[in-house]
Amino acid sequence: MLGPNRYGKAETRLVRVHRDGDTHRLVDLNVGVALSGDLSATHLTGDNAGVLPTDTMKNTVYAFAKQHGVGEPETFALLLARHFVETQGQVRSARVTVESFAWDRLGPHSFRRRGEHTRTTAVTVTREATQVVSGVTGLVLMNTTASEFHGFVRDRYTTLPETTDRILATAVDAKWRHLGDRADWGTSFEGAVDALTDAFVNTYSMSLQQTLMSMGTMVLTARPELAEIRLALPNKHHYLVDLSVFGLENENEVFLAGDRPYGLIEGTVTRDDVPPAAVEWYL
Repeated sequence: MLGPNRYGKAETRLVRVHRDGDTHRLVDLNVGVALSGDLSATHLTGDNAGVLPTDTMKNTVYAFAKQHGVGEPETFALLLARHFVETQGQVRSARVTVESFAWDRLGPHSFRRRGEHTRTTAVTVTREATQVVSGVTGLVLMNTTASEFHGFVRDRYTTLPETTDRILATAVDAKWRHLGDRADWGTSFEGAVDALTDAFVNTYSMSLQQTLMSMGTMVLTARPELAEIRLALPNKHHYLVDLSVFGLENENEVFLAGDRPYGLIEGTVTRDDVPPAAVEWYL
């Protein structure tokens, strides 16, 4: 028996240059399209009468970039998703995801790629509802103090020492669901990232779980257009190097930055008075 399924074109790389006279504007996106609906025939019998080729999806991304321009990634994703649902009768749901890579302006037509984090968007349009999820990935943050970890469960395999002063570092992967499909997307994104960062900086952390809750709460407090936020926070461990073999004391100054394994803290912070998501969504 065929279960839930979808298909589409993944990772269509799009660079759009808006040539506004001598001053250019650059947009750099990675776009994914996935469609679902009445598609059982192609799975069960090989009948492709209802299958829009994924190459067509790719071409649509490029054609829309020319015809409509590319502004905020949420706006572009909504435009694409609605197009597929409205023009393909067999399609009941279209999901468009966008990674947006930022570039800093160096001159009228010169840019430098900004590498500290990536903006993300996931738009789902069905015949009944529209849902917009925005987010950020790779937002690397560190506190060199104001973090403790003690009082945890110990068993025969526990070797981790308790600490009242540690480095707390993470690479934030966060996604937040909008209450509607209209917003000042750019302002909303920047405000959410600022709130995440402010909460991390200003929370005296007894655990990364506590920090996650603080970050999520501050985002929802600062951004009333958001319904909920989901966060995944890897704990980027920093290990104190033993310098005693050199006759040196290490007073929380020299560390080894660990790569793996790492702790991974995940959680959702939501408002009490908002409707549930129209469709399921994930980090």
